[in-house]
Amino acid sequence: MPANNRSAVSGGLNLSLESLGVNLPYSMEAEQAVLGAAILDADIIPKMVETLRPEMFYARQNGEIFSEIVRLFTGSAPVDFVTLLAAVQDAAVFETEDAAKVYLTQLAAKCTAKRMVPDYISEKKMRELKLSKGETAGNGDCYTCMGCRSFLTPDRSGNGFNNVANALNYDPNKPKYYGRFNQGVVTINLVDVALSSKGNFEKFWKIFDERLALCHRALQARHKRLLGTPSDAAPILWQYGALARLKKGEKIDKLLFGGYSTISLGYAGLYECVKYMTGKSHTDAGAKPFALSVMQHMNDKCNAWKKAENIDYSLYGTPLESTTYKFAKCLQKRFGIVPGITDKNYITNSYHVHVSEHIDAFTKLKFESEFQKLSPGGAISYVEVPNMQDNLEAVMSVLQFIYDNIMYAELNTKSDYCQCCGYDGEIKIVEDDGKLVWECPKCGNRDQNKLNVARRTCGYIGTQFWNQGRTQEIKDRVLHL
Repeated sequence: MPANNRSAVSGGLNLSLESLGVNLPYSMEAEQAVLGAAILDADIIPKMVETLRPEMFYARQNGEIFSEIVRLFTGSAPVDFVTLLAAVQDAAVFETEDAAKVYLTQLAAKCTAKRMVPDYISEKKMRELKLSKGETAGNGDCYTCMGCRSFLTPDRSGNGFNNVANALNYDPNKPKYYGRFNQGVVTINLVDVALSSKGNFEKFWKIFDERLALCHRALQARHKRLLGTPSDAAPILWQYGALARLKKGEKIDKLLFGGYSTISLGYAGLYECVKYMTGKSHTDAGAKPFALSVMQHMNDKCNAWKKAENIDYSLYGTPLESTTYKFAKCLQKRFGIVPGITDKNYITNSYHVHVSEHIDAFTKLKFESEFQKLSPGGAISYVEVPNMQDNLEAVMSVLQFIYDNIMYAELNTKSDYCQCCGYDGEIKIVEDDGKLVWECPKCGNRDQNKLNVARRTCGYIGTQFWNQGRTQEIKDRVLHL
């Protein structure tokens, strides 16, 4: 068939070829899976190149997209949604730039509906919030996070920190993010602060300040532990360009001040803190102002420490992957079982709406966006969704809402498989003699070595099962869509 009859997706909206009357053997899903795999894991591109060529793709655009992926990779450029979109638009693979954006976004949506990746950063909202020196809202910076949610502070020098790290690609006209780093995190348990106050607001703020001072001392200990470290301690990091190109024997101290690196005050359990102090969820209009004041108070402390020490302290929504269980057990030991507060084996992640609270996806994202902007050191929001593989329009609606309303968010679905019976629906959590266990609802298999279960732990996707606290939190999650 002539190449000009193999278009199919010129508008970026039609993901099939049947509309053109094509009946020859082909699999659009397989072609798109190859493209998605290359975007998600660039390490497999060399293997693809050994066996695949652009002309092997039936849909012309898919072949040309693959060609651009290979070109980026062989040119040592990163292969991701942003770089690929620019390359596809420059190569005029689609009739319009918007068509290219829609098609690649739909590929991402298909992947999200099946495997929970990728996560989504709104360039629109990020450019409103992340402002380097001299930048204005809407014209700020867009950059990736470190790990699942940790974000660097904007470049307060506005010129790449005068190339303090001796980078070979230094550009004084651009803010710097790649190569910077974080000095560590210390987390305050907001639930403990509230319970220690016994519901007295005056005592709450006093105890809050005392605990924040303790966290500050702990953060200073982390910082001081790094002071005097010679670059020889980790040559790949400090001498060969991963973080800097310092001389042998040179100390890293200059990279610890002035905003080049950050250090984070983490926090956890805002929901339980507010619930104990006000009797209401922080989604309630009567409790929300108190929740926001707690967030602002921590930001004020970080800013005061930053001003006094010339170190970029920033507020960070701690993931609590497994620590949620430790925090919960310590609270139970210290304060006993307080209904609605310590009666779970977990506490709520950062500012999140409680996992059992019934709220729709759009309301949740909009609400949490107000708290996310008060967590500049890092935070991520999510919504729990059912199997959306046959409803990509709904996924696209959520993605559009994320773009317009919140800086960083993700969709959580289930991706399970039982090796005993082949069941690929949701593996359930059941209680057995006081212990939570995973069980295939079809054959009853409980052997974790024969169950493939993937869940969003907090930001990362976990596949190795979890402690009893995190497992209970996963069990309590309700759908938002």
